[in-house]
Amino acid sequence: MKKVLFILHLPPPVHGSAVVGKFIKDSELINSSFNTSYINLGTSKTIEEIGKSPHKKVLIYLKIILQVICQLLFNRPQIAYLAITAKGVGFYKDFVIVLLIKILGVKLVIHHHNKGVKKRQNKFVDNILYKITYWNTKVILISKYLYNDVSKYVKKEDISYCANGVPEFASIPKATKNNTVQLLFLSNLIESKGVYILLKALRILKERNANFFCTFIGREGDISAEDFNQKALELTIENFVTYKGKRYGKEKEAAFATSDIFVFPTCNDVFGLVNLEAMQYSLPVVSTAEGGIPDIVEDGETGFLVIPKDVEGLADKIEILINNDAMRLKMGANGRKRYEEKFTLKKFEKKFQSILKEVTS
Repeated sequence: MKKVLFILHLPPPVHGSAVVGKFIKDSELINSSFNTSYINLGTSKTIEEIGKSPHKKVLIYLKIILQVICQLLFNRPQIAYLAITAKGVGFYKDFVIVLLIKILGVKLVIHHHNKGVKKRQNKFVDNILYKITYWNTKVILISKYLYNDVSKYVKKEDISYCANGVPEFASIPKATKNNTVQLLFLSNLIESKGVYILLKALRILKERNANFFCTFIGREGDISAEDFNQKALELTIENFVTYKGKRYGKEKEAAFATSDIFVFPTCNDVFGLVNLEAMQYSLPVVSTAEGGIPDIVEDGETGFLVIPKDVEGLADKIEILINNDAMRLKMGANGRKRYEEKFTLKKFEKKFQSILKEVTS
């Protein structure tokens, strides 16, 4: 059985790459197909810690490097899988791991859960480091829409595509709806997730006398609960929105079950796993044409896609769904079918397994 060393992010904190990392680590299929070892790349325990307290994280990082060296020297895996950070300080830290893997002659597989290579590829130092990183390296992307980000360094034949999947929730029946259309935003309270963009769009909907109420759920990030409430007051929509903090398990599922429309106007995502969760509950999704999201949300079929940061465009699409019950039901049903056909966790595991088997053959 081939040995695979997985170097990836695991929760906490909860974000897309860490969630997928946990799916891989917990996968019976993957762990029964390979002799697996795992190293957690995370140096932060909460969303708030990301990008802060660098001195505190140095020892954690050095420990990670030591673990990598020990695994490469003594366990001798055939493949080293790395969930790499595409740019910035995170990339420079990961490059040290890339260098160790290449020096010790282990086959490298890089899995991109973020983007930004193209933004940095014309920087002299970054360009050199990217050339080294992607030389003789297998790359996994989650969507064909993301190839352009690495096209300078990676040939198409060295790319494999593996769409993320999510496990199906326990069965919670859709709740009986009241007369007010319920909107749901569920993600960390981070500006790049489009929180303020959505609040501004809701102000427009209020001025148009739209019949709605919007619930925001998620952990506080660079936007605090106080910031959120203050912004709602400034926009005079405090009676049309509520922030309920983080929710997990049954509470999270109940939030989907009691909603009519899911809204995720992110400005910087590569996939948006939460869109898949909403589609499980047959919710039409209003999101952005950002990263690989167009692979998930079929514009006009399972929901609507808007340009990131287009406040009025976002309000327009939400309003269409607020005013059309039949369209909401049809798009929601289409979304549920699309999830079942393409984005279950089992489909992700099988595709991911087949890619690794191909690399090790």
